[in-house]
Amino acid sequence: MTETESIAYDVVVLGAGPVGENVADRTRAAGLSTAVVESELVGGECSYWACMPSKALLRPVIARADARRVPGLSQAVRGPLDAAAVLAHRDEFTSHWKDDGQVAWLDGIGADLHRGQGRLSGTREVTVEGPDGERRVLTARHAVAVCTGTRAALPDLPGLAQVKPWTSREATSAQAVPGRLIVVGGGVVAVEMATAWQALGSQVTLLVRGKGVLPRMEPFAGELVIESLKEAGADVRTGTSVTAVTREGPTVVALTDTADRIEADEILFATGREPRTDDLGLETVGLEPGSWLSVDDSLRVTGSAWLYAVGDVNHRALLTHQGKYQARIAGAAIAARASGVPLLETDPWGAHTATADHAAVPQVVFTDPEAASVGLSLAEAEQAGRRVRAVDIDLSRIAGASLYADGYRGQARMVVDINREILLGVTFVGPGVGELIHSATIAVAGEVPISRLWHAVPSYPTVSEVWLRLLEAYRDA
Repeated sequence: MTETESIAYDVVVLGAGPVGENVADRTRAAGLSTAVVESELVGGECSYWACMPSKALLRPVIARADARRVPGLSQAVRGPLDAAAVLAHRDEFTSHWKDDGQVAWLDGIGADLHRGQGRLSGTREVTVEGPDGERRVLTARHAVAVCTGTRAALPDLPGLAQVKPWTSREATSAQAVPGRLIVVGGGVVAVEMATAWQALGSQVTLLVRGKGVLPRMEPFAGELVIESLKEAGADVRTGTSVTAVTREGPTVVALTDTADRIEADEILFATGREPRTDDLGLETVGLEPGSWLSVDDSLRVTGSAWLYAVGDVNHRALLTHQGKYQARIAGAAIAARASGVPLLETDPWGAHTATADHAAVPQVVFTDPEAASVGLSLAEAEQAGRRVRAVDIDLSRIAGASLYADGYRGQARMVVDINREILLGVTFVGPGVGELIHSATIAVAGEVPISRLWHAVPSYPTVSEVWLRLLEAYRDA
């Protein structure tokens, strides 16, 4: 290989996480030659430091909590979790942080992998600096897709750099259970990691700046999660901000605006994400390094005919499954434009339009209890000026929930567009509700009329019978 080699492709993808992999899969399926550039592990954040390891840590926590609510089984699961076994199981799910399997998958679809730091260096051009210093220039006949995701955003706090805090990466990959752990934040990462490490043996202190957790969901979801964390032994403090941190020997000390001094072995900051666009050469194509990339509904960067931004980097919906959805839309749009299709399907819910980003984003939070939602909350619908009605059901009233667990606690809400009589949003919180959310997603994305939902009969006795109770409550209101 020469010092600088130039290779032409139809499509160049920056980032080999789930989003980049799915863009490559779609463009290769359309017959377009595709290069994928990755500076770390093929499989990305989700495979090694987010979705997979976090859920591997949480699965035994949730399974034990469920079992403890079942007569005849509860006494058998009163002991502690085997933390070493849980961590070893997590390591298996991350393939011990090796990407051989994912590399083989890319090879199997016929995409070329280029390891190294890829940077835009002009129109339809990416320069890759390899691990040994070699340089390759990749040119794209049709499209470059930026799929580089996000990293944890750390606050500007005195002493933070010296403390070496955990971010989501350290929280999901730690090889030992800290005796005491401070978790700062109130979002998904904060509550999931507080749930996991408290159950694995840490004494967790959760510090939340706002009034509650999971602020983008209905308020009752966060309230039940906090209640459960407290029952598990966590110290949850809302309305509390960290003002400074220090490390005194092995001990981390956090000072708060409520004049508290909190000591721990580790501190996790789960206070937001920032785009991994600071070192991508955006300035060479007139964009600002470090910025979120604004896109249209085909995921093409605003003002560009060839540059796409897919997944977290466009700030539309920072979720792996939503990024993969965007990748399918972007791949279809890239293929259509490459083949000369004169007009793309740009109407809502069309083949080249990521409508779900606006109207039907689903999410599951794997705490105990689980929280799951899709579409708009009541507050979001009202702020959007929609004429809506919220219908609430206590999940403990459902026969299937009573069978699922003694003392089942949970709640369901559907937000109905009164003018059209379709669902704009649904929220569940309670044990096992993560498996309910796809039915709600289909109802919201499909804009299924209330009158037709009456004919979708839930099996008895399952927790899904909540749908019948929600519809009855709407009819009888």
